[in-house]
Amino acid sequence: YTLSLHDALPILAPKLYMHESSAVVRSSLLTEAALGLKLEHVEVNMGNREHISPEFLKLNPAHTLPTLVDEGKAIFESGAINIYLVEKYGKDKSLYPDDPYEKALVNQILLYVSGVVFPTAARIIRPVMLENAKTINPEGVEALRKVFECIEKMIDGRVWAAGKNVTLADFSLIPIISGIDVVLKLEESKFPNVTSYLKRAKELPYYHINKKGDDLFRQIFLHQLNS
Repeated sequence: YTLSLHDALPILAPKLYMHESSAVVRSSLLTEAALGLKLEHVEVNMGNREHISPEFLKLNPAHTLPTLVDEGKAIFESGAINIYLVEKYGKDKSLYPDDPYEKALVNQILLYVSGVVFPTAARIIRPVMLENAKTINPEGVEALRKVFECIEKMIDGRVWAAGKNVTLADFSLIPIISGIDVVLKLEESKFPNVTSYLKRAKELPYYHINKKGDDLFRQIFLHQLNS
């Protein structure tokens, strides 16, 4: 066997621009772990406004995290990133099924999280994290409660978010549910499906990746709120 020029070139890992305190970033970190990938993590400090630097805006005009760069091509929005990682690097499609109906169930959760759950939570959390707010908007909390009442019904009778198997739908939900109690207490008597779902999620072999970022989020949020 003769060493070729291709063999001598380093294989560059995709870069994930991120900050692990972010729930949507952690959805991509969970996807990375479940696929057994090793992405290059590039920390972006939004508090220092690194996400609106000219260099970052060239990658992502929406200046959001996470952002993935693979072979010089940039992708933003965690749902799009996670689907891309599964379709390009997944050994099988269990995390994002081929069956049209099963895939629709996953997409349904992904779209609901990105279009409803995350924005509703962000309206409460973002002012504290990035705008120096010292109070939590009670109307925002009530809106969030209604969203979680919907999630409670959506996952009724299911082991995981989209059915009997772990999918990308779970990686979008788990990071938000795990940290939401800083603003909304999910009583087991009122949210039995959501609370039992989170208990199952904590048994996943890669859950520690979410916990690390979730702990950091709590630390930053409570410090910002109370300082």
